[in-house]
Formats: sequence, structure tokens, C-alpha cells
Amino acid sequence: MANRIPNYLRRLFGEGTLNASFVPVFTEYLKRRSKKEAWELANVVMTIVSSMLTLLVILGMLFTPAVVRVLAPGFAGNPDQFSLAVLLTRVTFPFAIFMGLSAAFMGFLNALKHFGSPALAPAILNIAIILCALTLTPHLPVPILSLCIGVLLGGALQIGVQLPFILRQGFRFAPRFDFAHSGMRRVVRLMVPVMIGQSVLQINILVGQILASLLAVGSISYLFYADRLVQFPLSIFGISAATAMLPTLARHAAEQQIPEMVETLARTMRTVLFLMLPSMVGLAVLSVPIISTLFQRGNFDYAATVATASALFYYAIGLWAFAEVRVVAQTFYALQDTWTPMKVGAVAVGANVLLSILLMAPLKHGGLALANSLASMLNVGMLTWILRGRLGRLQGWRFVRSFLKILLASLVMGACAYWGARTALWASPGHTLEKLFYLSRGILAGIVSYVVMCLVLRVEEFRGAKAWLLRETL
Repeated sequence: MANRIPNYLRRLFGEGTLNASFVPVFTEYLKRRSKKEAWELANVVMTIVSSMLTLLVILGMLFTPAVVRVLAPGFAGNPDQFSLAVLLTRVTFPFAIFMGLSAAFMGFLNALKHFGSPALAPAILNIAIILCALTLTPHLPVPILSLCIGVLLGGALQIGVQLPFILRQGFRFAPRFDFAHSGMRRVVRLMVPVMIGQSVLQINILVGQILASLLAVGSISYLFYADRLVQFPLSIFGISAATAMLPTLARHAAEQQIPEMVETLARTMRTVLFLMLPSMVGLAVLSVPIISTLFQRGNFDYAATVATASALFYYAIGLWAFAEVRVVAQTFYALQDTWTPMKVGAVAVGANVLLSILLMAPLKHGGLALANSLASMLNVGMLTWILRGRLGRLQGWRFVRSFLKILLASLVMGACAYWGARTALWASPGHTLEKLFYLSRGILAGIVSYVVMCLVLRVEEFRGAKAWLLRETL
């Protein structure tokens, strides 16, 4: 429960929110003004964001009992549980400051086309949590405090891993409270709808949890495990591509280069499709083997594996849409329009709630996952249609041609992966090494067949990916 606070604040202020509002303005300053003025804007943003988050943390730590009563009203009946939740929440609250500064650094570096250390920062956070859990737990009077300490240490290290690179770019922090700064006002105007959109998404998640709680016991967990697996390729490929393209789009927007912007968007959308469609098919056909290998032990039996696999299958159907939404939304952000993605997102959330209510009866928790996928398809379709009206043709036929070729290659890949992973062990607990062997065999068969099919079908995006890999490694 205590971890909800940093997670919610990370989604609200981090995870692209500050990027989406700051990078286009910062890039415009670099292109049309001077680097000195750009760093002045950065100092204003850093000062105001850190001050607001510090005030939020102080208030949060003072009123933690009230926060816990709102987030976990059931804890009030158990004094020990309630006291522990208050303690853990107070300890984790300062993470908000580290998260805000890390998100700001990420925006600065991405605008300057440096992506390595910002991409590494989230991994550093997870490593810190794991190491603290392993090393500090035996030595603390309240063992679970080790996780909270890991969150704080990881937050500080997220800043530390980016700091040398931002200093190398010439940034020197000089506190500057200037709420009237024109660039800061524009950043705030862009940030507000993104934050509202993130809040809408959180409402969407909350509604899904409420509806899942009306189904069989375990439904929330099935959705949670499946969502974690879907987030893996989405974070590696989809979100990374969207983050990397924003500075380029912002530069094209600042220089009024619409044809170049369209080309960057279309190429990125096809590349994301090249990565997401095989991931979608792979997760769908290997859902039982993946879940059985990772989770099926102890109280997680084969019935739980099948139930989680159902959620994963329906989530996987929308994997390509989850990624493309990020890409298309970044184009609006580069145009300094954050209201349109928010409005379209709100429509998609409404559709998700309606579809969830309609589908949860016949498909149970799988219906909630399918509703999420269908709502994301609606979201990307509406955003693309609006963007086409603003920028003109978006190379649609070229996208459809790539889609059909990649889909055919992915279906062949799925058949080969399914054949490669066949075994009767999936229904049995344990046998982890044997399961890992068969799962690896299926994945390898899928990768090889996908490469062969891309060569046979002459998939343009595969040739581009191969050329990039050769250029980076040779």
C-alpha cells in the first residue's frame, strides 16, 4: 500500500509527463534562441518542480495517517497493520523529490539526444530495491523497511547516474523562482492536460480493479501478472521508440518541417509494428509456457496458469495498439498540443469502462483485458485520424503493406514457436529447468522463422533494423 504513493507520483509526474511538456519547449529554445537561455529555462523548471514536490512531501508526511485511511480504509480495524502502513508510507514519501529531479534530468538529456543514462535509471532503481531487500532485511527491527530504503536509495541513484552527463552538457544548477518565465508558463500549459490524462488512466485502472473484485477470487492477480508480462516488450520497444523520437519530432516542429515530421512518424510506426506484432503473437501462443515457467509453483497451480494465460492472450491482442498510442501521442506533444491526446484518452477510457461491463460476463477477467485492448485500438485510431487532418497523408498504404507482411511473418513465427515449445510438462508444478529448455526452444524456433519470413517477404523494416545493427556493432 505504501508503494502506491511513489508509483502514482511516478506515473503522474514521470513516465513521459515532464518529457512531453518540457522537451518541445526546451528544443525550441535550443533551435531558435541560445543554449544559455535554454539552460535558464531548465533552472526555472528544476527550481519550481523540486520546490512543489518538497512541499508535497512535507504535507504528505504530516498527514500520512489520513492518507492511509483513504488508500486503505480496511487497515483501520487493525492497529498494528495501520501503524506499519503509516511508517512505510512516511519513509517512501521523499521518493517524490528524487523522482521529479530524475524526470527533469531525463527531459534535459533526451532533448539533447542522449538516451543511455535516462534509460538505465529505472533499472538502477530496481537493482537498489533488490539489493536492499537481500542485505538489510536481516538487520532491521522492521524487516520490510528494507524495501522502503531501497526505493529511496534507488531514487537518489537515478539522479546520480544521469548527473555526470548533464554536467558534461554544460548545465549548472542555479535556483531561480520565476513563475512569470514565458517558457515555464508554456511548460505548465502543456503539462496540465498530460497530468489530467495520467489521472484518467489511473481512474481506468481503479475501475478495472473494482470490476475484477466482483469476479472470482484471484481475478485481480491474474490481470496483474498478465499486465507485467505485456509491459516487458512494451517498455523495451514501444515506449523506448516513442521517447527516442520526441526530440527529433520537436526539432522538426520548431523548424516547421512537416514532411520530415511525417516521415519520422511513419517510419517509427512501422518499426514499432515490426517489433510489436511478433511480440503479440509470441505472447499469445506461448502464454501458458511462459506463465508456467515463471510462476507455476507453490500456491500458483495450473488453474492459475490457465486463468492468467487467458488475461495475457487478450492483453496481447492490443499490444501493438498500446505501443502505437505512445508514438502518435508524441507527435501531438512535439506540436505542443497536449489537450487532444487527453480528450481522446478520456473517450477511450469511457469506451473501456463500457466494454468492460459488457465483456466481463461472458469472458470474466479476460473480458476486462480485451476491453483494455479494444479501447487502445480506438485511441490510436482516433489520434491518427485527427493527426492526418493536421499533417496530411501519413503514408497509410505503405503502413498497410508493412502490416500485412509483418503479420504473415508473425503468424508463421507463432506456429513454429508453438511447435517448438510442445511438452506435457506445462500442467505440472516444478520442472523449471526442463520447462525453460522447451520454452527457449520455442522462442528460438520463432525467432529463426521470423527472420526467414522477413527475408522471403522482403520486409523493409527488417532490412533497416539489420543495417542499424551492423552499423552499431561493426
